[in-house]
Amino acid sequence: MCGILAVLGCSDDSQAKRVRVLELSRRLKHRGPDWSGLYQHGDNYLSHQRLAIIDPASGDQPLFNEDQTIVVTVNGEIYNHEELRKRLTAAGHKFRTGSDCDVIAHLYEEHGEDFVDMLDGMFSFVLLDTRNNTYIAARDAIGITSLYIGWGLDGSVWISSELKGLNDDCEHFEVFPPGHLYSSKTGGFKRWYNPLWFAETIPSTPYDPLVLRCAFENAVIKRLMTDVPFGVLLSGGLDSSLVASITARYLAGTKAAKQWGAQLHSFCVGLEGSPDLKAAREVADYLGTVHHEFHFTVQDGIDAIEDVIYHIETYDVTTIRASTPMFLMSRKIKSLGVKMVISGEGSDEIFGGYLYFHKALNREEFHQETCRKIKALHQYDCLRANKSTSAWGLEARVPFLDKEFINVAMSIDPEAKMINMDQKRIEKWVLRRAFEDEEHPYLPKHILYRQKEQFSDGVGYSWIDGLKAHAELHVTDKMMLHAEHIFPHNTPVTKEAYYYRMIFERLFPQNSAKLTVPGGASIACSTAKAIEWDASWSNNLDPSGRAALGAHNAAYKKNMGPVGQVKLGPNIIDNVPRMMDISASELVIQG
Repeated sequence: MCGILAVLGCSDDSQAKRVRVLELSRRLKHRGPDWSGLYQHGDNYLSHQRLAIIDPASGDQPLFNEDQTIVVTVNGEIYNHEELRKRLTAAGHKFRTGSDCDVIAHLYEEHGEDFVDMLDGMFSFVLLDTRNNTYIAARDAIGITSLYIGWGLDGSVWISSELKGLNDDCEHFEVFPPGHLYSSKTGGFKRWYNPLWFAETIPSTPYDPLVLRCAFENAVIKRLMTDVPFGVLLSGGLDSSLVASITARYLAGTKAAKQWGAQLHSFCVGLEGSPDLKAAREVADYLGTVHHEFHFTVQDGIDAIEDVIYHIETYDVTTIRASTPMFLMSRKIKSLGVKMVISGEGSDEIFGGYLYFHKALNREEFHQETCRKIKALHQYDCLRANKSTSAWGLEARVPFLDKEFINVAMSIDPEAKMINMDQKRIEKWVLRRAFEDEEHPYLPKHILYRQKEQFSDGVGYSWIDGLKAHAELHVTDKMMLHAEHIFPHNTPVTKEAYYYRMIFERLFPQNSAKLTVPGGASIACSTAKAIEWDASWSNNLDPSGRAALGAHNAAYKKNMGPVGQVKLGPNIIDNVPRMMDISASELVIQG
């Protein structure tokens, strides 16, 4: 992932202002250590910190059209750039580089502001039209790439990949909404991404496993586009295992394989002896990947907390817990010379994989909750995956959040997605069933139908309990007594949350900063609306899922037989909360 910073209409074209923009842009250098670029046109500044993935030799930014009147700074990848390039070339356009992002300026020349939906990829960009001194900015459909917008007292507009690029110089700033475009011509946002599922209308397309399989394979294959070494994040759970399996199956014959070899590299992180490491090793052995296993201690994680909060820019408890192992792993991966990884975020949101979905009242409620979860991904898992990796100049690609795949998956009648224990349909059954193949299996059946199991003395007990014990040392009961007065917005209700909030507000003291972080009641990563599914939940709200024990017990009371059978220890009341404490970290720890 690259880092972009644009300062537009600041009424200051002095050398001092240019120096200030350069200074702020350097705060994003961790995202793009390969090259720095700055373009100035009057009082407009476009800067870029590049992580070179496609065309490392000539794709430095900002990018231009033929006569350099259109200037673009981009963070992301455009997977259909070759197809777009052919069309634009036929229309008479000439390209300066082989960068996938080079198509953006030319698409704007052809279509004006109405081209963003033509882009298939993850992206954030700012485009300046020097002919009339107007500009647009846009963010990808789901918010895979991070982006913020701010306003200065001098009338300037600031756009940055991270908070730290603008928080000290803006009077007000906020999250740039996913799927939107900001235009200087109107001074406001408009939504460019308008899929059918966004209106939360209940779909009725019958479930077809082969259609779903084909859509996801295509999503993974298009993300093999790279000119640099890459790998997959593999934890041994369903989602990351499917990503790894498809990547291993189709890697041979690709341009990437010709450059870097056809044997896939996989990466996993965990505490010494963690069952997650064992599960990942089993899948890696089955797929024949070159597997890299990284260990960290609880103290390693605690020591990294302040750096994690600085980079991921949130005080959300589950996000920080899940980001820390990913942050540590990303540093190790980058040290091996790898610059891109493919990852498994988004599956639980699309297919209702979280445990609380067992309590969905009907197909309508189930579908509407998946819609709400996808819309909120940019505040949680996308933020974690993007910033934990970008902290070390590593790019994460997420095929489950492919636009076409989401359209296919979200058009399925939600009745097929619902958990039905009488029919032995566990969570994400439609995804598991789609990849059953007796002749050419993608995964062994016991892995394909593996449930979210308990964390034992590995990540679950030691990591979470260690964080809580550390917070106890720094936050007193007296401090908690006055928490609502010290932090009236999103008041922390645990010492761990209070501890993270203190660090966040020291790093980002502005009022706007705290407003960029989501809050509200939650059960096991649910939205506030889903709490209505079980009356008991409203009396015991806990975003980590502690109040959702009933959902788990009800879900697994019946014996499902050898395929998909759940193994729970005798101390289920102790184990389940720990299992659900890190449910948001599925990619890093569970899959």
